[in-house]
Amino acid sequence: MNIKSLLLGSAAALVAVSGARAADAVTVAEPEPAEYVKICDVYGSGYFYIPGTETCLRIGGYVRYDAGFGDVGTFTGARADDVVTGKNQGTWYKDARFTLKTWTGQETELGTLKTYTETRMNFQNHPFNNYGDNAAENSFDMHFAWIQLGGLRVGLDESAFDTFVGYAGNVVNDTIVPYGGFKTGVVQYYFDAGNGFSAMASLEEGSGGGAQTPNVTGGYGYGVGTIDSYVPHIVGGLKYTQGWGDVVGVVAYDSNYEYVSGKVRLDVNVTNELSLFGMFGYASEGKLNDTTALDFANGRGFYKPWGGNWAFWAGGTYKFSDKASFNLQVSGDQWKDYAIAANIAYTVVPGLTVTPEVDYQHVGSDAFDHGNVWAGATKKNAVGAIIRFQRDF
Repeated sequence: MNIKSLLLGSAAALVAVSGARAADAVTVAEPEPAEYVKICDVYGSGYFYIPGTETCLRIGGYVRYDAGFGDVGTFTGARADDVVTGKNQGTWYKDARFTLKTWTGQETELGTLKTYTETRMNFQNHPFNNYGDNAAENSFDMHFAWIQLGGLRVGLDESAFDTFVGYAGNVVNDTIVPYGGFKTGVVQYYFDAGNGFSAMASLEEGSGGGAQTPNVTGGYGYGVGTIDSYVPHIVGGLKYTQGWGDVVGVVAYDSNYEYVSGKVRLDVNVTNELSLFGMFGYASEGKLNDTTALDFANGRGFYKPWGGNWAFWAGGTYKFSDKASFNLQVSGDQWKDYAIAANIAYTVVPGLTVTPEVDYQHVGSDAFDHGNVWAGATKKNAVGAIIRFQRDF
């Protein structure tokens, strides 16, 4: 065998082996395309489809920090006993809060199916006289958790007596003269005629409150808010909305203390920068002042927390620019309680707002006579200030 034949044979053998290996090669599968989140813009910005479903989800919330000082009657101050001398003295009121919100939406043959949840987690000291125990502590609050199909809503909400009228003004402390209880289980129905008219009916459970003992230092409140039988509280309302603003009225029946309460509100958009509102409330007494009641309400109830039969709230907002606005609210009631709250809300960057506010409370003689002074004030005139830092996302 010559060299040429040897080389040709070796080359043929290599080709054969290479061909066999090529036939036995493992084929690597192509990676499947990733399933990215799909944007859902049916219900507004921030929604996305939950993968594999037709349900749109939005997640949001805020982180907030409040720091206040002054008198306790304005919800801005706190008091404590000096740990060495025992002297009662003022101290800072602080509240750090993380709030997580979720919204869902899905179209069905029976209308839009929606849910909303809001969970609040706080770390704060108590804004009243703590008598030496001014310790800050954590609290957990499932504040909203409702389901809505079409116009029917069930679950945990705030009372339609407040939500349907839009609460009060754009101030931090809008309840120095209170306008209603809040958290409640509900069975509600909303109707929108599409021409500016809307209506609402709500069966409510109520919450909070309790038997009121007159003249307890720092103590105040309304009668038992939670229903005491199978009979619910009842709330109804009508609203008319146009470009100039809106007018709305609500009426409520408290099945515990058997009184009727109502509010009417007018909002007017005077200019693009200036908006004004006025709200008036009136209620019967029912059994709120029945001293023979097991749970004495001492004049205040879930739907009538103000003093006396009537109360008012008024104010407005002026927008200096896209970043800054001035907000004012004045309020009062038949017990001669009056309040003023004013702030400037400034958006430092999108999503971050700083709001310094000044608050004033005047306690009427009737409130002292009843021994049920709102916000736990111990003197006739209270002044305080608060600053709020809030990051919304």
